[in-house]
Amino acid sequence: MIREINFDGLVGPSHNYAGLSPGNLAATRNAGHVAHPRAAALQGIAKMRANLALGLTQGILLPHPRPDHRWLAALATDYARAAPHLRARALSASAMWAANAATVSPAADSDDARCHLTVANLVTMPHRSHEWPETLAQLRLAFAHPAFAVHGPVPAPFGDEGAANHMRIAADHAAPGVEIFVYGEPGGPFPARQHREASEAIARLHRLDPARTFFVEQSPAAIAAGAFHNDVVAVANERTLFAHEEAFADKATFYAGLRAAIPEVEIVEVPADRVSLADAIQSYLFNAQLVTPPSGGQTLIVPGEARDNPRVWGWLQEHVAGNGPIRAIEVVDVRESMANGGGPACLRLRVVADPATVDPRFLVDSAKLDRIAAVIEAHWPEKIAADAIDDPALIARIEAAPGVLLDALDLGELAG
Repeated sequence: MIREINFDGLVGPSHNYAGLSPGNLAATRNAGHVAHPRAAALQGIAKMRANLALGLTQGILLPHPRPDHRWLAALATDYARAAPHLRARALSASAMWAANAATVSPAADSDDARCHLTVANLVTMPHRSHEWPETLAQLRLAFAHPAFAVHGPVPAPFGDEGAANHMRIAADHAAPGVEIFVYGEPGGPFPARQHREASEAIARLHRLDPARTFFVEQSPAAIAAGAFHNDVVAVANERTLFAHEEAFADKATFYAGLRAAIPEVEIVEVPADRVSLADAIQSYLFNAQLVTPPSGGQTLIVPGEARDNPRVWGWLQEHVAGNGPIRAIEVVDVRESMANGGGPACLRLRVVADPATVDPRFLVDSAKLDRIAAVIEAHWPEKIAADAIDDPALIARIEAAPGVLLDALDLGELAG
């Protein structure tokens, strides 16, 4: 019964475009635009429905209470009196990007035969640095079974941004695998958010075999081009690594080591002369979900922006028509998330486990998605303009909405 479960972050009612993330080109480009939280959350629901239609097992992580009054209180202020930049950071809905929730190592890779999860500290960006306590509470509830070990964050100042900088190669999801931690080095125009020290600490905490664990530097050129996480330029699934030619600082050494550790690996590299870094980042070609449906073959779930880019779409069509490991392309609409710098892969955390060991309240089917969608339709704001975050009526609505959702999912212990 061991399988991959995709836990999608539900877009919260405070979703807005405040441009809080330097290095995330979409987020800074769209700063000040009008956001549509209701549409954003329903787009996420539609993506989860598409995963269910493929036969995948689907889970959910929930929006955090916003504004974060506890964080503001720790700064000796409150929402009414806080400086504008602190209000924006307290209101951020960025926990929707579940790929940054934690790093996950399946039981097959750990010497204690437990699935390990370490919540990400997200210390590099102030608006994300206060996410981890609420995320940790959800993880400890969802994965309370003894099959899991859920760990607190790596201490500051070592930046950890979770599964967005972590990949795994294995013959299949249940088999022992090779784990790849991708880190950045400081010195470029944008912050390198994943520190090698954090990745090494997580590997030790997860009790991984050092011979089957890789620490790989992300290409400085990719970070400078706007690939603020590795998952903007590379993604892996089972025995396949799908990456841009310029994803890694020393790909030759990395690829040679990977092939020695797991000879069955299939490396699908997209040449820079076919798809530039700029095209890859604009389209989020690699920030896609590469999955294996029960019907077999691998499917790449891409945002609509990948189809809209002729160079990206042309390369994808050629690959699928050939004999490569990716056999099908699915297109999803996550434009509201994309406008803030997060594609399909950003919205999900992958956990390899037996679904029977997961708290069922965090797993979804079509009927449960119907219930969630009804709450969204009734309680999520239709739109949020940049100058609306001072509106007490809007803030009151944002504060009330998550409680309604918790009640609908019988998760009241997460309230407060």
